[in-house]
Amino acid sequence: MRERSGEPRLQSRRYLVLYALAAAGGSAAYAPLLTLFLPVYATDVWGGEGIVVLSYAAFTGAIAASLANIAFGWASDVTGMRRPWIVAGLILSGVLLTSLFRIESVPLFLAAIAAWQVALNMMLGPLFAWAGDCVPDEQKGTLGGLLAVAPATGALTGVLLTVPDLAAPQTRLVLNAILVAAMVLPVVVFGRPRAMPQLMAPMAQDEAPRPLVAGDPAFPSDRAPVARMWLVRLLIQVAEAALFAFLLLWLRTLDAGVTDNRVAQLFTVVLFTCVPLALIVGRWSDSTQQPRLPLTIAAGGAAIGLAILTFAQDIAAGIAGYVVFAIMAGVFLSLHASQTLRVLPRPDTRGRDLGIFNLTNTVPSLIMPWLVLALIPVFGFQALFALLACFAALACILLATMRRF
Repeated sequence: MRERSGEPRLQSRRYLVLYALAAAGGSAAYAPLLTLFLPVYATDVWGGEGIVVLSYAAFTGAIAASLANIAFGWASDVTGMRRPWIVAGLILSGVLLTSLFRIESVPLFLAAIAAWQVALNMMLGPLFAWAGDCVPDEQKGTLGGLLAVAPATGALTGVLLTVPDLAAPQTRLVLNAILVAAMVLPVVVFGRPRAMPQLMAPMAQDEAPRPLVAGDPAFPSDRAPVARMWLVRLLIQVAEAALFAFLLLWLRTLDAGVTDNRVAQLFTVVLFTCVPLALIVGRWSDSTQQPRLPLTIAAGGAAIGLAILTFAQDIAAGIAGYVVFAIMAGVFLSLHASQTLRVLPRPDTRGRDLGIFNLTNTVPSLIMPWLVLALIPVFGFQALFALLACFAALACILLATMRRF
């Protein structure tokens, strides 16, 4: 990256660390609710219908989150401000979170979930775009490594908030909101990022990347950098979503004695293993200026892990395959989140386009159930794992053949 005279080349470590903490707060804002609190509440209130309500809530929330992330990312582009939107979303989502478990009407509950997702993405959309405004290419690998803390923190927050006899369910939501605020606010108040005019300056017409939407006059003729980065993340995310949802059920086909606590521990260990590995790989990609190579290797490693799952016949092989896949996918997703900023369109549409990239987080929730229903009843889990291995291998090939970015 060329540096203009007088412009700081690197962002401060304080901002990078506080930003990673805020991203962890974003994960902690939804992970405990969606994976732990909500299933228990739905079962307690609606009994046997709880699963149906959860399904509707997941679908409604995914649609609301997708649209809101794009809308508020775009709003922060238009207004030229990120922090006011982050703070407003933090406050509104916290208030709505603490009110969810007071609702017993299904339509009102679904409306409340949608409203909470809208408020949450009022915070998340501008927060993700802010990194693109402040972190130069030379530090995007390091940022990606730091972002590996986010899912691990989300899992750890769930563990802490579910300690037996800690508090009543409603109080747990209040504690959750307080923890999220404690993680997000420091970067807003104390982050004070160095100005990076080179990241906000319009590109020359002949070198400007183009928006994602076909037909836009700024869309690239080969569509490679942006479209491929979107597609490879979607392919890995579909596999990750399927394993997260069905790992316990599959492991029980290998060993009926596998407990949910054992699987929860497996999730936690894998997520925390990703943190130092992603940091090391991210710093290496910065120092060597090879951002694509770690992503390619990680996607290939994820495909190998899924191949192991396809042929696993006992619990040891099953766990080994999952560990390989989960670590590689975790590193991939962490680094991809920051390296995407290299190929995004103009600075004035950064928030909007990151919102479009965020669809790779929600679309898998719509794709994965149909894959499961089509394959598992007829062909078993092995067919699902084989297809997912092909997805990851395709992601590896797309990255390996992608032009340098």
